[in-house]
Order: sequence, then structure tokens, then C-alpha cells
Amino acid sequence: MQAEPKNSQADPQARSLVGEEYEVEVGPVAHGGHCIARTDEGQVLFVRHTLPGERVVARVTDGEEGARFLRADAVRVLDPSKDRVEAPCPYAGPGRCGGCDWQHAKPGAQRRLKGEVITEQLQRLAGLTPEEAGWDGTVMPAEGDKLPAGQVPQWRTRVQYAVDADGNAGLRRHRSHEVEPIEHCMIAAEGVSELGIEQRDWSGMVSVDAIAATGSQDRMVILEPRPGARLPLVELDRPVSVMRVEEHDGGIHRVHGRAFVRERADGRTYRVGSGGFWQVHPQAADTLVKAVMQGLLPRKGDMALDLYCGVGLFAGALADRLGDKGAVLGIESGKRAVEDARHNLAGFDRVRIEQGKVESVLPRTGISEVDLIVLDPPRAGAGRKTVEHLSSLKARKIAYVACDPAALARDLGYFRDGGYRVRTLRAFDLFPMTHHVECVAILEPVAKGA
Repeated sequence: MQAEPKNSQADPQARSLVGEEYEVEVGPVAHGGHCIARTDEGQVLFVRHTLPGERVVARVTDGEEGARFLRADAVRVLDPSKDRVEAPCPYAGPGRCGGCDWQHAKPGAQRRLKGEVITEQLQRLAGLTPEEAGWDGTVMPAEGDKLPAGQVPQWRTRVQYAVDADGNAGLRRHRSHEVEPIEHCMIAAEGVSELGIEQRDWSGMVSVDAIAATGSQDRMVILEPRPGARLPLVELDRPVSVMRVEEHDGGIHRVHGRAFVRERADGRTYRVGSGGFWQVHPQAADTLVKAVMQGLLPRKGDMALDLYCGVGLFAGALADRLGDKGAVLGIESGKRAVEDARHNLAGFDRVRIEQGKVESVLPRTGISEVDLIVLDPPRAGAGRKTVEHLSSLKARKIAYVACDPAALARDLGYFRDGGYRVRTLRAFDLFPMTHHVECVAILEPVAKGA
């Protein structure tokens, strides 16, 4: 098993192999929603729509002679896995919607595959076994996501619909700008589905983002018009705020209604502005806050950092637990998210939110020591320089929230170099039917002499 590398080819004039078919034995799962196979000539195939152990006919979708690897779809299954099921979604399959990777796998098998990817990334990029990472190897489903066969969790509270040339709303095909028109997305949350976006004409639009808040009845759509197009009169099946992506600057501006939705987690309400980050699964925010707080065990009077803090989810949870003498510094690069975080945490005198990149702002604060650190970096991870700085702050415990196991593993390796070890790691299936997985690692300093 391996992470998906960037492709390369020996000869720019090499013959394209797109459309070529190979009968192959499918090997282990790889990071990225596909499995590894090899042609008879030994060329690596990253194959979607298959499972480990199957024998399939794989049709190449991308790659040339001499390339390090080829991408392919399993177009015929000759020897199916016991974990294979008929995809519940009519839009899943080769050449169709690219939103889900594992519609053809049983839910338990999906979680096992994600666990295998985490295990491989930890070993390859950090040199850690599951035992050394304090992980029991399981990926836990979110509350309410264990459903009978054939049913799919309706978890996606934010859906970005693409619009085709005829004004039909749909979803992008895998690694393509082509639109797969749909009548209904099975993983969309009820609050998104009830807007009826797929049944409307969106001529003149590039995309329609739909947001259904978990902690309130707030609904929002963000429209991106094609150059020169006028916004349509938005009449959906539920009351909704409307925002517009401006052509000249890419900014998001209010058309009517609130410019934010209200989300709820850990007993607090958070304002999340248009385009702001909030966990997509309805149970995700509470699940992650619980895991982080159980791992950190905050004490009254602690000094804590919340890095890449977004609208202040973890900063608020920490502030609630640190008491009047505790303090929290949050750092976030997004201007609108910082405004929301300051609004959301205005009731705490000892919470401060700074705007800017963590690697730039944190050194300027002059902070040389803290008790607790939470970091929830973007998919690329925090990186060596930031991890080195965090390791120097002598935190009693660090909670690392990660949406990408490869970035997590790389950064855990850097933390090990900085004198920290992983105390516990927990993994949560907060993106059912896709290859994505969320992890929470709790780190602590290596004992002197250990």
C-alpha cells in the first residue's frame, strides 16, 4: 500500500493508454479511494470501484506508456470480494459522480479500509505501529450512522452542486470538470435535500453551494454566476439566505437573508459566515470536541493555544473548562472566520483571536510556554517548521485533529523529533462512503530518560 504520488512520464510524446483494458488481481487499498494493481508488464494501476482481493477488468482513465502509474476504473468484476455490495446510489460507478469512493463496499469494510490506510501511513511516514501510536486499529462510526443494508447515512450538511450548460444541478465526475446531473444526492443531509436544488433551473450559474445548519433551521445557498450572467430569482422549498460569489474579486456577498448560519456544538452556538469552515457531518463537531477534551483533560487556570481555530470551536470548548484564570489564544488566517470567532467568544475576557498564518503569527506573540495546544490544520498539515516551534513550548498535552492521515503521520514524525510521543490516537468515520477519515491524536512529552 502507498500514498498516491504525482505522476510523471519518461517521454512527452508517449502513447496514451486511456481506454486500454487489463485483467488484473487487485492488491491493497491506497490512500485516495482506490486500490493498487499491476499490469502483466509490471506497471502500477490505481484502480477505483474495486476492493482488495478482487479480479477485475480495469480500464485506464489517465496515463501514458512509461508513466510511473496509471489511473483506472474497474469496469467488470470477475471475482468479487465478500465485502462488495450493489452501490445504493444510481450515480455511483465508473465515469459517474466522483463524490463517493466506497458506495460498492459494506459500511464495516469501508471503515476497515480506512483503518488500513491509517496504519500504512503511520508506518511509512512516521515509523509508528498502531500500538506505538496508542491506536486500537478501529475507525468508529458516528452516532446514528449504523444503518441497515442498503441505507446510506444522510450526513453531508454542505453540498457544492456544479451546474451544466443546460442549467441542471449535479456533481463533478472524478478528476473532471464534467457534471453528472442528479435528481438526489443520497449522502446529502435532510436539510440540504429539502431545499429541492436538483429540481430547479440554474442557467447562468457555475455552481450552487447549499448549507443546512445542524444547530438551527438556518439554510443558505451561495451562487456563483457565469461571467455576465444575472442571478435568478431564488425560490426554494424552504426559507433560505442567498449569497453571491462576486466575479471581480471572488468575495462572497449577501443578496438577502443572514450572511451566516448558526451551528451548535458542546452546548454553545457558533456563528459561521458564508464560506466559513464548519465540520460537515452533523455529529462531527461534538464528536471531535469530546475526543479532544477527553484527551487533554484541561485544568482550571491553564494557558492554551487553538491553532487554525476557524470560528472558535475548540477555543470555546477550552474556555468553558479553564475558568476565570485560564486563557486561550486562537490563531486563524481567514478574515471572516476571525470575525466570527471574536463574535462567538466575546463572552470570554481571557480569549484572544489573532488573524494570520500560524507560522507567522505565533512567533510574534512572544509566547515561550503553554499548558495545552490544539491544532486542526488544513489538509496539507502543519509542517516541520510549525511543529518544531510547537514542540519548544513545553505543552503538557497536544491535541492534533487531522482530516488527512498522510499529513498527520508526517507531522507526528516531526513531533517525535521534537520530543513528543503519541499517547492515544482515535479515528472517526465522519465521511461515510468516501475515502476521507478524521483522526484525533493526543501527544505528550517523552519522559526524561525514556
